[in-house]
This record gives sequence, structure tokens and C-alpha cells, in this order.
Amino acid sequence: MGSQALQILRQGVWASLTGGWYVDPHQSTFSNCFHLYLWIFLLAFPFLLYMALPPSLVVAGVYSAVVAVFFTAIKVVNYRLHAMFDLGEIIEKKQASLTADAPKTEEGDEGSGAHDGNQHRSEDVFWLSFVERLWNHIVFDLDHESLQESQENTLMIEEKAKPKQYYRFWVLPGKWLRVRYDRLALLALLDRNRRVGENVFAVVLASLVAFLGFLLLLQGFFRDIWVFQFCLVIASCQYSLLKSVQPDAASPMHGHNWIIVYSRPVYFCLCCVMIWIFDLSGRSGSLQPVSLYGVTFFSAHFLLCVRDMLIVFALCFPVIFLFGLLPQVNTFVMCLLEQIDMHIFGGTATTSPLSSLFSLIRSMLVAALLYGFCLGAINAPWGDAHVPVLFSVFCGLLLALSYHLSRQSSDPTILWSVFCLFPELENRTPEEPPVEIKDPLPEKLRNSVKEILHSDLVMCPLMAVITFAISASTVFIALQPALSFVLYILAGVVGFITHYLLPQLRKQLPWFCLAHPVLRSREYSQFEVRDAAQLMWFEKLYAWLQCVEKYFIYPAVVLNSLTTEARTVGQNHKDRALFISVAGMKLLRSSFCAPSQQYVTLCFTTLFFHFDYPHFSETFLIDYYFMSILFSKMWDLLYKLRFVLTYIAPWQITWGSAFHAFAQPFAVPHSAVLFVQAIFSAIFSTPLNPVLGSAVFVTSYTRPVKFWERDYNTKRVDHSNTRLATQLDRNPGADDNNLNSIFYEHLTRSLQHSLCGDLLLGRWGNYTTGDCFILASDYLNALVHIIEIGNGLVTFQLRGLEFRGTYCQQREVEAITEGVEEDEGCCCCEPGHLPHMLSFNAAFGQRWLAWEVAATKYVLEGYSISDNNAASMLQVFDLRKILITYYVKSIIYYVSRSSKLEEWLINETIQEALRPCLGPNYVDSDPTFNLNIDEDYDHRASGITPSSFCLIYLDWIQYCNSRRQTPVTCERDSPLVNLCFGLCILGRRALGTASHSMSASLEPFLYGLHALFKGDFRITSPRDEWVFADMDLLNRVVAPGVRMSLKLHQDHFTSPDEYEDPMVLYDAITANEEKMLISHEGDPVWRSAILANMPSLLALRHIMDDGSDEYKIIMLNKRFLSFRVIKVNRECVRGLWAGQQQELVFLRNRNPERGSIQNAKQALRNMINSSCDQPIGYPIYVSPLTTSYAGGHNQLRSVWGGPVSPHNIYTWLISSWDSNLFTKTRYPNIKWCQNVRRCYFSVLVSVKKNNNKRLISQQAPLSLYTSRFTAHLCRYELVHPP
Repeated sequence: MGSQALQILRQGVWASLTGGWYVDPHQSTFSNCFHLYLWIFLLAFPFLLYMALPPSLVVAGVYSAVVAVFFTAIKVVNYRLHAMFDLGEIIEKKQASLTADAPKTEEGDEGSGAHDGNQHRSEDVFWLSFVERLWNHIVFDLDHESLQESQENTLMIEEKAKPKQYYRFWVLPGKWLRVRYDRLALLALLDRNRRVGENVFAVVLASLVAFLGFLLLLQGFFRDIWVFQFCLVIASCQYSLLKSVQPDAASPMHGHNWIIVYSRPVYFCLCCVMIWIFDLSGRSGSLQPVSLYGVTFFSAHFLLCVRDMLIVFALCFPVIFLFGLLPQVNTFVMCLLEQIDMHIFGGTATTSPLSSLFSLIRSMLVAALLYGFCLGAINAPWGDAHVPVLFSVFCGLLLALSYHLSRQSSDPTILWSVFCLFPELENRTPEEPPVEIKDPLPEKLRNSVKEILHSDLVMCPLMAVITFAISASTVFIALQPALSFVLYILAGVVGFITHYLLPQLRKQLPWFCLAHPVLRSREYSQFEVRDAAQLMWFEKLYAWLQCVEKYFIYPAVVLNSLTTEARTVGQNHKDRALFISVAGMKLLRSSFCAPSQQYVTLCFTTLFFHFDYPHFSETFLIDYYFMSILFSKMWDLLYKLRFVLTYIAPWQITWGSAFHAFAQPFAVPHSAVLFVQAIFSAIFSTPLNPVLGSAVFVTSYTRPVKFWERDYNTKRVDHSNTRLATQLDRNPGADDNNLNSIFYEHLTRSLQHSLCGDLLLGRWGNYTTGDCFILASDYLNALVHIIEIGNGLVTFQLRGLEFRGTYCQQREVEAITEGVEEDEGCCCCEPGHLPHMLSFNAAFGQRWLAWEVAATKYVLEGYSISDNNAASMLQVFDLRKILITYYVKSIIYYVSRSSKLEEWLINETIQEALRPCLGPNYVDSDPTFNLNIDEDYDHRASGITPSSFCLIYLDWIQYCNSRRQTPVTCERDSPLVNLCFGLCILGRRALGTASHSMSASLEPFLYGLHALFKGDFRITSPRDEWVFADMDLLNRVVAPGVRMSLKLHQDHFTSPDEYEDPMVLYDAITANEEKMLISHEGDPVWRSAILANMPSLLALRHIMDDGSDEYKIIMLNKRFLSFRVIKVNRECVRGLWAGQQQELVFLRNRNPERGSIQNAKQALRNMINSSCDQPIGYPIYVSPLTTSYAGGHNQLRSVWGGPVSPHNIYTWLISSWDSNLFTKTRYPNIKWCQNVRRCYFSVLVSVKKNNNKRLISQQAPLSLYTSRFTAHLCRYELVHPP
């Protein structure tokens, strides 16, 4: 423990303060001295230049040039040495015994390294020898062994020759030096830059740090001791480019992080540039001050104050990087762009740096387009009851474009997948067979995106035209001010009912007072859900209220405020056109995407600025815009304070370690600092994480809504990505976690289909960007992180926990699944509670939790998992005999059903090999066969004979042959019976061979059965080599026979005598073939079948975990599963995730029983920490970022209707024409009209089939339908006149 603490102090704390320099006792003296002198040079050089020379730009240029040359030399040598290690060869030299005479040189190993020493001058030889010795003995040969060797050379001590290894470092063509260094020592000396561009970028950054830093020194921003402090900051930024802090406090990953190397110099350069810009702007006074809510911005005093704050910030760089308050550069860029897009332009959360850049550019382009129309409208004359036409055009475009942007994902790859002309080619070699089961999801997603685009193609022009008409009607001017207050009241009332009253009434514990929900779903009282969730009336009401709120009320509020603002601007100021465009776009996009919190912001803005403090109000548009930004931060602050107070509440604190008990009392006096940190973290969107899981909280670095910088996704291990030898020997994918991860992947697919629609129906309660939910069922426990919320789309990530979790996980699962309705406590007594109400203790305890139950019966489509121990089902010989009997019958079934049967029966190789079996005295007496398990075993012949085989299985062979379309000869000595006999003998012998034992014990039998089940057939007997004449005999007959026999053996326990009838058995095998997949779980077909929603699946699993070695029969049945939906405080999740990352990466706590992962029921600490990305957490499945669309939800379609797309409009017109034309005009006979309509639809179906099953409106002209319909109609009139 003490050595680990010292290591953290050296490599963590001290290295963070100095930029990476520390003394490592495990490295050589040369390495430590090199680091020390290098750091002293970088610190002292600028300090001495500033103190000794007069301030001038020439000195700054000389300093930056020296730094550039110095870094270039180091980077070039380092790069060349690594290239030498990568491409060079190791030369081994055996040195002879040393004497006082001149040393002997080997061929090709002259001291200078020349190929022919006689061709060079002696002076060159001398100097190159001197440089080589200096290189090797001063720089590269200071280890203990080299020193001892040099002493032996000096004393002329003869000893046995020792091999020496070195590399050739080529200095010039034909000139090289011997290098006895190794790669690990070089990596300990300097960081490696693999590409030339990285080296160039590092040199440029070092020069910029030198120039910009010395420029600030020249301008006199620092005095006295602060000059030395600033030089220390410069040295730390430059040193980190040579030997960085690994791991850094802000590093999100274990091991060497090459991106974090550039953090200090990049932040330093940005800070220096901003200091210089603010100083120049403050002294020039060219910027026009802006006054907002009584605060003057961009004045000279304001700019100089910001400059001074940046100077202090730059001086605090060592402390800032020690606590990891600044993220790595790519994370910073993503967070900055995401925050600008969300708070300025009303965008949604992003999923990557590329998507954040794409979203911001998209928003800026739309804002620039709208700005031109708005500027022209403001410059136009405004009358008392007149709205310029250009402003109405601006309003229409604003609403249409905001609606379109709200319906698009921030990820550009989704749009690319739609417009890509070339489909993705499967990475499959020609030898691999094609996957039989197709994944339907990609096509569904493309159809959903196309549906949105087609709908927007109609809705955006329609909304623009309607908005233009309403704005041009001057309704927002003529009805003022009454219209404004009516809209505010209507928005407040509808928002209160929709987002507060209805969700509270649907909660499991409304207001934490009632014991049951008031508005209950139909599945609430069901013990086991058997059907999909029923659509309730209050869900329809919730959906329609949202629709009215998003598409009518808030657009009217925003357009009303825009009109008022534009009128005011047109009369007084004409420089607010850009603000009007940006504010209108942000407010409209926010109301479309996240209307759940808009009513609170709107009501507060109205009450505060209209009634409480009207003299503070600017205009309503400005007030509403800035209050929307402020309230988003206030919600974050509220969640942080709830998390902190819940986590440190003394009556429910759980101490996971001795440090927790020590830190608890010391955290009380620092509560004020804690709340200051909470405000700071809310402003900058940083997590507030508990140190080592204790009651002491610190602020981490800013993170995006996505949180994790790395795109970690689970990679399932199966037969498609492992070597064949690995599958047969170790089978690395056989652990429970890898096999069970497929169920979370299927759960992700189910959520992708229904999550967005269920959220819009209110089945998960209120939700916002970044919210976290836990889905809990009997065996599935998954954390769902909602990342992006758009208008009709939701992007989320699912993290599945272990089926058999730890003790701490089980305690927390019990906490979220047990009810509190039966609690009757009140303080220390139990007086009971009122009917349908919670007791005092239960109500008090529910208020002090970081989570709440949102729903208890959330229905999703999934698989019920049942596992039976194979040992108990095959323990006795009679049960094994039944399995072998079904095995033989299954082989016979697949032989008779095969389309290649005739080919096998006339194959000369097969018939020649099976001809001895036709002999009257033939007996196969292989030791594998046993009287106890083989029903056709002939104990007199001590084996299996054709006669005993036919006595048992001839009837079954003849029945299977009779079910063929073209039966073949099936007599006792026929080729079919002989083939069946040979294959059944081969299959049983393969089972015995795979068992590796001829004993009667169960374990070898199960091992062999599992080997055959996964396809490991080992043909070792020469009598069975005939099967290689056609490998389909193994792949299409014997292998499925093993798997089907296991299913029939399972069914035998429910109906023992049913399969004695050949017809019943044959139909059962056929039904299983059609409706069930029986396969090994490592087969890629298993995963494909689950994702394609196969009704039933069966597998034999070998479990080797924690000393257990058992076989289980896994049975999956598709059904509807019931989940409890637990909403977790999102700041609790972010804080605990950040704490785990800091503890494991920076503080290097590798204790598997550390206190920060012990159970804490009030915060679900163990479940949340377990869901972190590996290796920080240990989830068994982490899904990719997945987008769910509302268009795929059938129940929501039944409420709102389908999308208004050109195809749907065309279909509606055709159906209306079809239903009205014949009835009202030409064909008054109703029955005859119905027949004509059937005729018409038959034409449509035929045309649709002829156009490759695509949309009719996109493939065939109307004349094609008309001509075909006329032809069919004429034929019909001849037979059935009207």
C-alpha cells in the first residue's frame, strides 16, 4: 500500500505539476539525469533570457528558434531509433579473450562501421570511432553490465567470450554506429511519435508555446515571482511533448494516451492568444459595449477583467491539470461545439466530434439563410397594422427549417446510409457460405429515415405556407396584448397537465404518497404478460396534448414574440436581425424536441419579467431565450444537489471501506465548498464525482452528453471470429457472459423498434437529454442511457449487466424490485397507513433516493430463457438409450428428406464401402456400442448387426420413405436401408470417439454429445472414411440429427408415448425444423436467428466458470417480457462514472473489492459502476449508439396517423377514387361493385409483383394500371354483366 501511494505521488501528483518529469527509481541513472537536465533547461532558458536580455521580439524569435531546433533534433533521433528497432536486425557479436595487444576486429565490424576500412582516411576512422564510443558508453551503455565490462577491459582480464547484441544506427550512407539500447529503455526515456506528422506537429506546438509565452512576458503581464511561475508553466507544456504524464488525470483510458500529450500546449496556446486578444481589444476600445439586464459586456473594463482572469488561469495550469479539470483536446472540441449547438441554436446532443461539427455547421448555415430574410424584413417599413411580406416569408421559412432540423439526427452517417448509391458489401470470403437468416434491422432503419425525408418534403412547404398566411394576417399585431397572455396561460395549463399531472398520476408511487398509480395500464394487475401492451385512453390523451403543444401552442408563442421583437427592432435598433433568427430557431427546435420543460421556463419568464420585476425585462424574446439557457443549467444544479444530499445523508450512508468512515466527518465542514463546486460544475456541464466513492466530492472535467470519449462496443466471440483450433480446444466464447450478451443485443433491437414511440406515449414518464433508466426483469438488468432526443427520434445506448451478479448487485436489484406498499412504519413504531397510501417511513425513504420507479409493467418483446441440467436428464441408462434412439431416427429422417438421396444411392464409392454390410454374418462390434444405451444391440453377436438394426428401425425407414415425393426402394437389403445403417453406425461411433472414453460414466458421454452438437466430428475409424465422399452426409444428416435428438429427448418428458407413432414423430421433427433453430451458441446462425426473432431456439451449453463444469440445455421461446423501469438521477450516474474512471485510471486502484463499488441502495452505486466501459466496469454487453424512430411504432401510428408523404397521399387518392367512382357513377350494384374492386386490387398486386416487390407509385405509371384494369374489367363484364 505504501509503495502504491509513493508511485501515485511520483507519477501522478508530482508529474502532473511538472508536466511529466519525476524521478523513477526503476529506471537507469542516465534516464533520470536526462529527464532532470532536460526539464531544467526548458525552465531556466526562458527565465534567463527574460532576466538577462532586454525585452524585444528578436529575443522571442531566437528563443522559439532554439526550441524548434532542439525539439527537432530530439524528435528526429527518437524517430530514427524507433525505425531502427522496427526494421533493423540484431547483430550478435562474440568477443574473444582480451589481451594488452590491439583488439581484433571482426569482418564488417570496423570501428567506423565502413564496408571497406582501407578506403577511408585514418582521421575519419579516428573520429567515427570516438563518436561511436561516446555514443555507446556515455548515452547508450551506462547499465551495470556495460560498466562491469569496461572495467574488465581496462584490467585486461581474460574470460570466456560472451555474446553481445547491438543494432546498426546508420548516420550516413556507409557510416553506422553500434547501439546497444533496447526499445523499452527508449520508451522510458522519450515518448514515441509513430508518424512524421505527429513529430512535426509537436515541434510546431513547442515553438508556439515558446513564442506566445515569451511574448506575454515581454508585454509585462507578469512581475516578480510570477515570472518564474509562468516559465514553469511554459516548461511543463513543452516537456509534456517529450515525456508526458501517463496516465493523466483527464485520461479516459488505460495505457499510453497519445492524444492527451497535446492537451497542455494546445490549452496554453489558446490561453495566450485569448489574453493577447482581450488585452488588445480592451486597450483599443473598438468594441461597442452591450448592456443586458444591467450588466455591461464588452466594455474596456470588462475585457481587461477577462484578461486578468485568463492570466490567473494560465498560472494555475499545474494545479488545473493535477485535478484533471480540462479534458483532452478532442473531447474539449466536441463538448464546446455540442454546447454551442444546444444552447445557442437549439440543437440536440451529439454522438462524436464529427457529428458535433456537422450539427453546428448545419445550424449556422440555416441561421445565415434566415438572417438574410430577417434583415430585409426589419429594414422594410412597418405600419401599425401591417406586417411586411418578407417578414412573413421569414416566419414561414423559420418554422419549416426548424421543424426539419428537429427531425434529423446529429449523426451524418445515417443520412449517408440513405443516399449512398453503393450498398455495403459483406466482408465474407468466397469459401464461406452465405448467411441464411437475414437481419431485417438495417432495411427498417433506412425505411424510417426515408419516411421522415418524404414526410418533410410535404410538411415543410405546407407549414411554411400556413405560417406565412397567419403571419401576413396581422393576427399577432391586432390582438395584442391579450393574445400574448392567452397563449402564455394556454401553454402553462397544457404543459402542467401534460408534463406534470399525467406523469405523476401514472407513476408507481404518485407524489411519493399514494401506494399505487391512479392511471394504470391494462397489464398492471397481470402476473404474467402474454400480449403486447394495450393502448390506453390516457396514453392517447398524452400523445395528443404533446402534439397540440409542439405544433400549435409553442410555435404560436414564438411567432408572436418574434413579431413583437421585429416591430420593436424596426423602430429602434436594426442590428438584432441575427439574434432574432438564432433565438427563433433555438426556441422552436427546443419546443419540437424537448417540450417537457418548456412550460416551466415560459411560466417563470412571464411571471418574473411581467409581474415581479418588469423593469429588468429587455424584450420577451430576449428574456425567454436567456431563461431557457439558464434553466437548463438550473436543472443540472438541482439534480447535482439532489445526488449529493442523497449520497451523503448520514442516516443511509454505506461505508464501503475505512476511508469512507474517515472522510465522512471531514466532509461536513467543507459543505460550502461543495455547493460552490456544484454551481461551477452545473455551469460547465462537468460531473461532480465522489472521491473513491466517499462523501468527499470533487469536480471533474467537462464531458459531452454521451459521456464516454471512446466508442466502446461489445464484440461477441463466436465461430466467425475465432480460429478453428481455438474452438475445438479451449472454446473461449463458452463463458456465460459472452453467451448471454446476445439477449441484451436483442433487447437493444426491441428498444430500437419501440422506445421512441413508448416515450411519446408517456410509458417511461418525463425524460430529457442525458437521462438514465434501468430496465429490470427476472434475469435481465440493463442501464439505458438516452443521449439524443429529436422530434420523432431517440438515440440511446444500452449497457447489460451480468445475469449472475455479485452480492452487492443482487442487494441493489432487490431494492429496485421490492415494493414498499406493505411498510407500516412511522419513525420507531408501526401504526399502519391509510388505505392506498404510503406509510410515513416509506414516503420519507422514497424521497431520499437517487432513483424512482417509473413503471412496473413495461412490456417488450424478448425471449424467455429456461435452462435444464443435462446431467439430471441423462443420468440413468434408460434416458441415454432414448436419446440414442432419437439420434438414430433423426439421422434416418434427414437421409430420407435429403434432395441428394438418389445421388448417394448410386455413388460407387459409398456403395462399395457399404457392400460388406449386406453380408448375412456382418456385425459391427465396436467397443463404443453398449447394450445399455443401444436399443438395436445384439448381445449374442456382441455388436450391432443389420438384422437387429432393421428389427427396430425398418418401419421408421419405410414410413419416412413413404413421405417423400418420389419414394425409392425400401426393402430390407435395399441401398436405402444399407445407407441408413452405415450412417447410424457412423454417427454413434463418432459420439463414442468424441467422448474419449468407453466407460459408462456420464461426464464423457456429455462431453462427446456437446462436441457433436457444436459440429466437432472426428472420423478416426477406417470403416467410416467413406463419408468423405460427400461432406453433406455429415453436415446435412448426422449433425442436424444430433441436435434434433436433443429436442425430441426434451419433448419425451412431457409426452413419453406420443412419439411411438411414426406419423406424430415425423410431423414433430418437421415442425421443429420450420419453427425452431437448434444450434450451438457459438455458431453465427444462432445470433442471426435471435436478431431475426426466430420463435424458438435450443442449444446445449457447456459452462466452465468458478470451478463449475456442467452442461445445460438452453431453451428460448419468444414472448413478451415485463420490465420495471427505474429512472436514475442522471447526475448520479455521471458522477459515479467519473469517479470510477479517476480511481482506476489515474489513482490506479486495482482492488476488486474496493469501497467505491460496494452496494449503496440509495444511489445504486454498484449497478451504475458496473455499467462503465470495460475495463473500468464489467458489463457483459455495451450496445453501439442506437437510434429509435417513432414511425415504426404501430400504436403511435394509430393515434397520430401515418406520415404525410407523397406516396401516402397518392395511395389515399387512389383508394378514394376506387371507393367512390364505381359506387356513385357507373356501377350502382353494390355486390357487383365489390367484385370489381377485388378485380382492381388483383391488378395492383400483379403489377406490384412484376416490379420486384417495390412501391407501385415509384415503379409503374398510371397508364399501366389503367390498361390492365380495363382488360380485366372487360373480361369480367362478359361473364358477369352489371
